[in-house]
Amino acid sequence: MWPSAVAVGVGSVLWYSTYFNSYLLAAIIAAVYVSAGGSLTLWRIYRTFPRDYKALGRFIKLQIFLRRVKWKNLSVPKVFQEVVQQNKGRVAFYFEDQKWTFDEVEEYSNQVANYFAGHGVQHGDSVALLMENRVEYICMWLGLTKLGAVPALVNFNLRQDPLVHCIKVASCKLIVCGAELQEALCDVKDREAVADLPVYVSGAGKDSLKCQGAIDLDAGLASAATSSPPQIDNVNFGDNMVFIYTSGTTGLPKAAIIKHSRAFFAAAGMGTMIGLTPSDIVYDPLPLYHTSGGIIGVGQALFLGSPVAIRRKFSATQYWNDCIKYGCTAAQYIGEMCRYLLNMPRKPEDTKHQIRMMFGNGLRPNIWKEFESTFNIPTICEFYGSTEGNANIINIDGKPGAVGFVSVLFPGVYPVALIKVDEETKEVVRDENGLCLRCKPGEAGEFIGKIVKNDPVRDFHGYADETASSKKVVRDVFAKGDSAFLSGQCSFVQGQKCSSSVLIFH
Repeated sequence: MWPSAVAVGVGSVLWYSTYFNSYLLAAIIAAVYVSAGGSLTLWRIYRTFPRDYKALGRFIKLQIFLRRVKWKNLSVPKVFQEVVQQNKGRVAFYFEDQKWTFDEVEEYSNQVANYFAGHGVQHGDSVALLMENRVEYICMWLGLTKLGAVPALVNFNLRQDPLVHCIKVASCKLIVCGAELQEALCDVKDREAVADLPVYVSGAGKDSLKCQGAIDLDAGLASAATSSPPQIDNVNFGDNMVFIYTSGTTGLPKAAIIKHSRAFFAAAGMGTMIGLTPSDIVYDPLPLYHTSGGIIGVGQALFLGSPVAIRRKFSATQYWNDCIKYGCTAAQYIGEMCRYLLNMPRKPEDTKHQIRMMFGNGLRPNIWKEFESTFNIPTICEFYGSTEGNANIINIDGKPGAVGFVSVLFPGVYPVALIKVDEETKEVVRDENGLCLRCKPGEAGEFIGKIVKNDPVRDFHGYADETASSKKVVRDVFAKGDSAFLSGQCSFVQGQKCSSSVLIFH
């Protein structure tokens, strides 16, 4: 009788709970109906509720992670230490025929930290990092951040004036150079901004140093301690982590400041929102000096414990072969990569992979479905976001052509918006009170993200150049005194034309 009574009791509680929740939901829907658009809003909620509900659950999970690391004042290397403890002996990175375990990455990055600490590198010092993709590159910047130093991730394709500019604008105190890029550095070593900087060369050996006065880094690291450096305890959640340079399409590259908090949001945010797990293996053939490859891709191993396969340089002919070789279940793309892959001759490997999801940005809507069907990709998660910005969105349910969405049911959870701009001048349009105007459905406008100081999701940290930073902020947006990040992008719904680059929401 007792189990039966319990069953009846539990059933009653569940019934009343469901009954109460039904009335609560009805009340919420009624409130939304009255205050926010009537039957059209109800129809939108009905159509988008499964997506929004899934997104809300994942966003809450992300917020729990971010609040924990902020409350405990954890840095990226500190969180990686936690991941190492949970993944001892597991592969963290695949590169060519190499396998680096989490323990090996931790020990090598500790050697980097201890070596440079012994050579005077201190908290806040900027270090230029000029290397092609390889696991040592990841260990270099990770090790330097254990000291609180700020690696400047220089594009390894740069030469002459742009290369000198990137070293100078970040006020670098020394240069770490890959053996394969010594000649590019030697060509500018006599420049005023570079001449007096110490140069440490990785992967060369003492008999293969080309720049006068260069130091063989490998020999120094071999004798450095593998234990965690004590300086790691002085590196904070809100400290600068790395400089990542913008593409320089409107002039020389700008050094965007990436704080530890921003790195957590970018990488853990992506992995959490698209549903990656530690059992996934991520294929990342992107340049590690950019956010997509070097923070978002690599961060899946550093923060979530998902192994990552990297490649020296992207190859359209080897993309699917690599995915098969490493057993990848998720893969990255950027820009025109997908078009390049589509243009390759068809081969059996195109569909023999285990990829369940691809994520990135720049996939053209007109080839989206063809790409999915040709390569048998179940889900594509396109996102929009800039290196330095806080206005980031993501398409988590594979809607063809869309870069993301703004929730109808929970619009205040993630405060981004579209504001009206003058089509000719591109200046923000304001009302009689001097505030910005929201776009109506179907109208094109500039995409913005509300700035909230010291918030890992909503803050804007800007560039090394303060003048450049100020140009990306709009003030007195929807209330006097508030501010938002200007993405420089406009958005439209299907069929709405726009004179500049566009983002398609759904």
